Amino acid sequence: MTPDTSAMQAAIDRDPDATAAFERFSRRLIGLARVHLGGRLLHKVDPEDVVQSVYKSLLVRYGESVIGAQAWEGLWGLLTLITIRKCADRARYYRADCRDLNREAWSGPESASSWLESAGREPTPDEALVLAETLEELLAELSGGEREIVELSLQGYSTQEISQQLGRAERSVRRIRERVRKHLVERQAEAAT
Repeated sequence: MTPDTSAMQAAIDRDPDATAAFERFSRRLIGLARVHLGGRLLHKVDPEDVVQSVYKSLLVRYGESVIGAQAWEGLWGLLTLITIRKCADRARYYRADCRDLNREAWSGPESASSWLESAGREPTPDEALVLAETLEELLAELSGGEREIVELSLQGYSTQEISQQLGRAERSVRRIRERVRKHLVERQAEAAT
């Protein structure tokens, strides 16, 4: 069942203080969720998602009646209770044996940031230059048809797409790609020695 978000919007439109209250509640509830989720669980659950779920539950359960019946400030206790219960539910979910956070490898924030940094880093200018020179030498050694296949491969096209574009058999395309790959591996081995 999806919430009737028009009820929340209608209440906000009728009450000039509602927008400010809604924004204030959201910030406070996100902070509350962040505190109750804490540490490692914050890597799995976004506090903003919890707060959205809180509003959805409120609207599904009570609809516009809860907003019309009480002052905005009167909703704080109910929203707080729902937020704390949703945080506890998420914690229980991620502490189940099959998803236990304690079984995950974790060495702290510095190891996570270094992993993300190394996975997303750009090549240095020297590395980019070596790659460009290697690619230039490789393409110079290839015939026109082979060069087209390698260029399309570097652009991310699959074997089947290259085959269709160039009107060549997939087997030929695969064989040329494999030969070029082996040639690069041999060059790398030579450069390492």
